[in-house]
Amino acid sequence: MANTGHKCACGSVDKCVRRGRCRSCWYKLGQVAAAAPSPNANFTGIAIPPSVPEVPPVDSVEADLRVRRLKAQVSELSGKYTQSVARIDQLESNLGMFTHLQEHSAPFVIEPQVGGGTNEACPILVASDWHVEQRVKAEETNDLNEFTLDIAAARGNRFFTAGLRLIRLLNQDVAINTVVLALLGDFITGQLHRDSIEKNQLPPTEATVFAQNLLVSGIQFLLDNSAYQLKIVCKMGNHGRTSEKSRIGIENGHSYEYLMYLYLKAHFRTEARVEFIIEDSFHTYMDIYGETYRFNHGHTIRSQGGVGGLFAPAYKRIMKWDEARPATRTIFGHHHQYLDGGNFHCNGSLIGFDERAAGEGYGFEPPQQTLLLVDRKRGQTAKWPIFVEDRKLR
Repeated sequence: MANTGHKCACGSVDKCVRRGRCRSCWYKLGQVAAAAPSPNANFTGIAIPPSVPEVPPVDSVEADLRVRRLKAQVSELSGKYTQSVARIDQLESNLGMFTHLQEHSAPFVIEPQVGGGTNEACPILVASDWHVEQRVKAEETNDLNEFTLDIAAARGNRFFTAGLRLIRLLNQDVAINTVVLALLGDFITGQLHRDSIEKNQLPPTEATVFAQNLLVSGIQFLLDNSAYQLKIVCKMGNHGRTSEKSRIGIENGHSYEYLMYLYLKAHFRTEARVEFIIEDSFHTYMDIYGETYRFNHGHTIRSQGGVGGLFAPAYKRIMKWDEARPATRTIFGHHHQYLDGGNFHCNGSLIGFDERAAGEGYGFEPPQQTLLLVDRKRGQTAKWPIFVEDRKLR
């Protein structure tokens, strides 16, 4: 039943007022209710399904564990991929080296020049790792060594004078006609390491000219003060390169020392007693009285710092080289160690003990180079260090 006589909330008096509202007000409220969006509708008024129920805590933890396991697997696979890429780079480098081994030229031969009644021998003077422009301060090595441009020149000169003096002593008891001078690289330090840029006393081109002048003077000294034939083996080191990384197959094209050797060859082109051996291959092979000698810089022999030092990696590398082409003895430098391993000899250095050796805990070794003697009947019979510093360093 309608309530009569009551006033609506809107102010009108209607015969049908229910709950304080007239029929007009109830009609309007019905339209608003019909147009109102559903609680589960978006802003357009379109209904959407109810929200996803929350995941129980136990299921959430298991999902996190699965994600963590997947991330660990991805990390492991990424590490294996990185190792595989590094291994591929190493194998490609080795392949380039072995390719050059197989493309070797005929070995250079030194034959005896005296009759069977008189013995003959061939000395091998080994020069490498001079690093002429690198500065070594006495205070950085606890006064064990010092190296400047003047000291580099003095030590370079002493190498040639002391080497010739030893050869003359040997020549008193055995005939000597040919001397092999092995120039095995790293005559400059270059800019291989960042600290070299700050410590070097000369830029690479000027350092190359400085080393070149020392070698020209030394070779001329041997010619002026003896009648020996000189066979000069020229190998590039790893420090004198212009590229960031070593490129075994094309080292000559990125080497300051290669240009230096070409200049030396041109400088002595009219000297009949001098023969330069400058090859593109990583190794140079020389036949001396029927035995094969192998020369290189030695930078592909990588010591791992174990108890055996350089011996184990040198033996392993030489065994691989011998598979491509056998050699009686391998002569190299790079490691700044005067070391004889039976089938190899590692040359010392002209620069001597430096701050890097002191900081990394290497043993002290005086600046020295090498003289080897190859007997016609017995092969290599002796070796001597050529000490290039007058004063006692320790």
